[in-house]
Order: sequence, then structure tokens, then C-alpha cells
Amino acid sequence: MINPILEKYADVLVDYSVEVKEGEQVLIQGAMLAEPLIKALYVKVLKKGAHPIVIPTFAGKDELFYANASESQLDYQSPIRKYLIENIDNSISILAHYNTKGMTNVDPQKMKKRSLANRELMKIHMKRAAEGDLNWTLCQYPTSADAQEAKMSLSEYEDFVFKACHLYEDDPLNYWRELGEELKRIADYLNEIKTIHYKSNDTDIKFNVEGRKWIADKGKENYPGGEVFTGPVEDSAEGHIRFSYPGIFHGKEIEDIKLSFENGKVIKASAEKGEELLQTLLDTDQGSRYLGEVAIGCNYGINKFSRNMLFDEKIGGTVHLALGNSYPETKGKNESTIHWDMLCDMSEGGQIYADGELIYEDGQFLI
Repeated sequence: MINPILEKYADVLVDYSVEVKEGEQVLIQGAMLAEPLIKALYVKVLKKGAHPIVIPTFAGKDELFYANASESQLDYQSPIRKYLIENIDNSISILAHYNTKGMTNVDPQKMKKRSLANRELMKIHMKRAAEGDLNWTLCQYPTSADAQEAKMSLSEYEDFVFKACHLYEDDPLNYWRELGEELKRIADYLNEIKTIHYKSNDTDIKFNVEGRKWIADKGKENYPGGEVFTGPVEDSAEGHIRFSYPGIFHGKEIEDIKLSFENGKVIKASAEKGEELLQTLLDTDQGSRYLGEVAIGCNYGINKFSRNMLFDEKIGGTVHLALGNSYPETKGKNESTIHWDMLCDMSEGGQIYADGELIYEDGQFLI
């Protein structure tokens, strides 16, 4: 028997996030820890008359790969994975960690090499998504490891996830439709703006967004949703920013990150912890020192940092920047094998100016 809350979860993911239609191919992938949600999705997809393709993973898979893979295996691009990315209609990926620290001691150079090997697959995925040929979403299944990472008990973390996803609503699908309309209103306003200016404690940074498109994250490409974002003009970022929370990359924490920009490029970077990884990420490729995304979090159902950017980047009262690859649908042009989000709290004294006008203060829009 399927847990009723997971049935609601599957309903939103299938009927709202990726909008599965009869006859479509639907890739469902995640760790076997997420088996209850995988089963709920499998049944839901079948009932839609579509064709589920399930790819489960096991504990320690990535750690074993990096510990044993040869140079040629690190460079290998799977033709099967490429075929799937080129041909599926919908993709639902489930985060469910056995151990959030499993990648802590992996050589950053190996991770960089693997990212470069999969660059083409990322480009195919993002191109198809931007053109509307591939609907995809990323979601979270609560596990003990993720609960520990968030400094919660498992029951507390389950409650956190379900509240963030607004699954306790009588009609979650209708809730997300209404929130989506509000986020669209904000995005439409920002699409008339040329310059954005973030100001907060130890943060004063401007960028040009003229000609770029602000997107309302309605809970489609990842779930839960609750942000508006765009890709800034690549050479426009000027100023500095200090991120309020640790940057997380493959389970590794980089704390107290400070970045300075000139002509769009990171020219100075430091961190209290994890600076070696920070510098490695910045030197990944030609696009990794430039911004691929700027965004504003608008999901006030998320009120705690959980060390999981799926939730943290949506926290109401925050902004975030991402180094690396732009999302094509924003008309951003930066290309990189990384897309790495970092979060800044705006709830106390934070301000956002649009073309010189104050539109946001202390974590709330004024428009």
C-alpha cells in the first residue's frame, strides 16, 4: 500500500511538474532508499498510459567509481545515457542520500575530469529542455542521512520536506498553480528591468539583465519551486558578495565564501574552509568564473537552511548566484561544465534595486 502523502507527491510531480501524457517515455531515477516514492511514481505513470523507465542506484556507487575508475573510465561518455537524454520525453530524478559525506575525500581533479566528460550530455539535456522537448524535475525523498545533514531528526526532516513542497495543502496542485501565477507576475515585472543591484551585509553587487529573460520557477524543473531567476549579461557583474551559508558541492562544504567581480569575472575569491575546492571549481573551464544565474528565493514555506540547494535556493528572503553554465531559456550565454549555486540572506537589511528603484527590502518584495 502506498503512503497517501507519497501519492500526493507523485500526483504533483507527474500531473504538474512534468505533465506526463499518454504514450510518453518517463525516466525515473534515484537511490533504492527512495523505493516508496519510486513505486508511487511508477504506478502513477502507468495509470497515465505512459511508459516508465526506472534506473535505481545503490549505496556508495559514486564513491566506488571514483576510487576505482581508470583515466579512460573517467573520460568515458555512456552511449546508453546519451540515447536516453536524446529520446525520453520526461525525467524525474529523486535525491535520496545514503551518506551526504560520501564524496568528501574524492580528488577534486577526478570530479573535474568527469564533469568535462559529461559536458555534451549536459548541453543536450539543457537544449532539449529549453526547446520544450524534454520535461524534467528534481525532487527529494527524506532519508536519515539528509536529515542529519539538515540537523534534524528523520520525522522533522520529513515534515520539513512535505511543508516545503506544500503537500499538506488540501489541493497541492492548485496551490502551485496559484503560486506560479504570482511568481510569473514578479518575473514579468523584472523582464522590463535593465540593471539589478543587490545590497546587504558585506554585499554590494550589480549586474545587467537587459535582453535576458527572468523565469518563474513554479515547481516544474525542480520541486519544490519558489524562485525567480535569470542569466545576467556575462561581462556585467561588478562588486562583491559574501555568502551567508556554506556552498555545497557534491556533499563538500565550502564556508564563508567571498567573491569579487570585475567585468563579469571572479577576480578574487576566498573561503574560511574548503578554499582549495573553491579555487579548483573556479578553474574548471573558461566559463566557471562567470555567473550563469542570479535569483531571488520566494518560497516562504522553507524557513531553514538544510544544506540542500534544492530547498535552500528557494528560501523566502534570500538571493543566490550560480557560477558556471547558464540556462538557455534565460537567454544566458555562459557555458561551463559546472552550475554551482551559493546563497545570501537578505532578511535583515537586504535590499534589491531595479534600475535604481528600491523594489525589495528585508526579504520581501515591495512591488
